[in-house]
Amino acid sequence: MSFIRLSLLASILLGLVSCSTTPRQPPAAPSEPAVPVAPARPVPSPAELPGLPRTEINSALRPVTFAVLPGWKSDDQREALPAFLASCAVLIRRPDWKGACAAGANVDVSDDDAARKFFENYFVPYRVANPDGSLSGTVTGYYEPLLQGARKRGGRYQTPLHGAPDDILTIELASVFPELKGQRVRGRLVGNKVVAYPSRAELNKSNALAGKEILWVDDAIDAFFLQVQGSGRVQLDDGKEIVRLAYADQNGQPYKSIGRYLIDKGELTLDQASAQGIKAWVRANPKRQQELLNANPSYVFFREEKVTDPNVGPKGALGVPLTPQRSIAVDPQYIPLGAPVFLSTTQPNSNVALQRLVLAQDTGSAIKNAVRADYFWGFGAQAGEQAGRMKQRGAMWVLLPK
Repeated sequence: MSFIRLSLLASILLGLVSCSTTPRQPPAAPSEPAVPVAPARPVPSPAELPGLPRTEINSALRPVTFAVLPGWKSDDQREALPAFLASCAVLIRRPDWKGACAAGANVDVSDDDAARKFFENYFVPYRVANPDGSLSGTVTGYYEPLLQGARKRGGRYQTPLHGAPDDILTIELASVFPELKGQRVRGRLVGNKVVAYPSRAELNKSNALAGKEILWVDDAIDAFFLQVQGSGRVQLDDGKEIVRLAYADQNGQPYKSIGRYLIDKGELTLDQASAQGIKAWVRANPKRQQELLNANPSYVFFREEKVTDPNVGPKGALGVPLTPQRSIAVDPQYIPLGAPVFLSTTQPNSNVALQRLVLAQDTGSAIKNAVRADYFWGFGAQAGEQAGRMKQRGAMWVLLPK
């Protein structure tokens, strides 16, 4: 975008701040290369929302046949049905999805081939290509972590997790330039000007978030990676209550990988810069912990939710709970949110095939490009081990209604 247009945009945005009544909507949270984010973005229930237009088929998609999907017949698509029906809570508002959603609810799951036949009868697979024409991309993993915390600061619980501040502004750029649909900026109002919201280092130094503490946890690195994941659970010090912290907002500062920071400093190699490798480096260099964290100016804010069913995952950007190993985060510029996607990749740090039907139910600011996916492994330490090691190559096919 040219300097002249940027100046025009800035002028218009200043005018929008004083008159806009558009409700704020959180964007996707940022993501560490090996441990991407699981942002949770609440949306009203479908019954409260108007109907949506038909799904657009963009230039990244080309129709093919199910015969070209590697591993299609070896996957048990029955395992993807619950995730698909969860998507239908939103997709059913689109006229082109109503028939498939109604039929999916009646699939006979006792029949091994019923789910596969359902998808083949109601959908067309579209090969996903990147803008440069390439057909492969990066597949990373994310998960829902468990932290140890307390409602009051004390003892080992010294690291705060914050709710969204009252003075943060979100400006939807599409209200000015329609071609910037889905993009937004954040800041705060100082006098009659919008200025950038403070960075992580500035927020920590100024104590600007005092009074916005939701919980206190016992590990600053775990707190940082909770921001990277976008949501997680916290076991409180009473030993009984577990609460979920869901993504609420972000300070609008650009996300910068602390793994890349350590690589550029010569502290870690590319192979070592996983979540596990970063934590090991901090244990060996405790005095440089804050330096490392401040290398990422982005800061994520949370909201508290009750965990009514420990088997239900956090909500993704679609507004429905994520299903372990059957939900992914995508770039919605290319992949329609809610749609089934056949993913062909490999297991973390392995050449063993991972080919299965998943649902595009989440987003993340590091998930940019057509063939780009973040694979949701689920909850807990084992899921975290898998997510932290996953950075594979893969191909994708999105399934859209006939």
